[in-house]
Amino acid sequence: MSTANVKRRQFIVGAISTALAALGGSRVLPRIDAAPPRQSPNGHGGSHSGGVFGAMGEVDHERNGFHPSELLVDFNYGDQVYQEDGRTVREYNLIAVDKEVEIAPGLFFPAWTYNGRIPGPTIRCTEGDLLRIHFVNAGSHPHTIHFHGIHAAVMDGIPAMPGMPFDMVGPGMIQPGDSFTYEFVAEPFGCHLYHCHAIPLKRHIHKGLYGAFIVDPPEGRPEATELVMVMNGFDTNFDDENEVYAVNTVAFAYNNDVIPLKVGERVRLYLINLTEFDLINSFHLHAEFFDYYDHGTTLTPTQRRVDTIMQCQGQRGILEFNYQKPGMYMFHAHQSEFAELGWMGMFHVTEEEHHGDA
Repeated sequence: MSTANVKRRQFIVGAISTALAALGGSRVLPRIDAAPPRQSPNGHGGSHSGGVFGAMGEVDHERNGFHPSELLVDFNYGDQVYQEDGRTVREYNLIAVDKEVEIAPGLFFPAWTYNGRIPGPTIRCTEGDLLRIHFVNAGSHPHTIHFHGIHAAVMDGIPAMPGMPFDMVGPGMIQPGDSFTYEFVAEPFGCHLYHCHAIPLKRHIHKGLYGAFIVDPPEGRPEATELVMVMNGFDTNFDDENEVYAVNTVAFAYNNDVIPLKVGERVRLYLINLTEFDLINSFHLHAEFFDYYDHGTTLTPTQRRVDTIMQCQGQRGILEFNYQKPGMYMFHAHQSEFAELGWMGMFHVTEEEHHGDA
């Protein structure tokens, strides 16, 4: 085992632990209050007894100002929405702020955030909408917002190139206390993202300045239960190695608050990788297969009936699946180290409730 792996495993034992935890239903999503406690098959703990990974203790989500269960389904269709010259206009307000975030019980990370959360707000719109994103830098460092999509160079949110005029590269990095409005027509439809593109890029992304950007096709997609998962990691001692991994920031969040699903319902999962310091991240679904839409820019799957997908940083896609049998089903990264250091969760699938006579 490499020195880095030994260090990371020692860290997780000392800081958030992967001890056996008998974890019940969600405190946020009442549909699963009756979920059975999970334990090892033989009813005992111990590192080799088949125990379920988890973190000891609880994260103070109220202190963080966001809850991972809420981030799954929190779509922002615009702080203001109106019609202008026959086109839908959506305005959003994003503020960069420095903030300490609890990423595992008792473990705090000095983050840079959009609107005080990691990931930032999930910006959602329809292809062809005009977007105006009002950005204020209330942080301690220069920042930008770079949107993946199609737009003019002036709205690309990159550092200004020496000697190039504004109409070629835009305002460059927005200094602390300054602001800028990014404006463009949303295209193409798909599962996209936004992030800070200031220098050094690896720090501005890793520290938490990113979010999901979903552009719906004009005709929409079939009805489904929709979820957003942003895969991320945290280098807590700033040695360019992650010690904690997660989706939506909090280690083992969906072990502590399992995600409720119904038998037979279509699930549409927007998956985005914004993990720094690792070449790839991955998603593995237990006991079922999914169709995958790479980048979400097609209405037909780019891969069919797979149960594992890999993504490099910035890659994203849409997973669609449904469970046919009730039960508690695991999902996680299929890099075992990532899973053991926090990137693991559970779906609790139940039968639809029937009312009236049988």
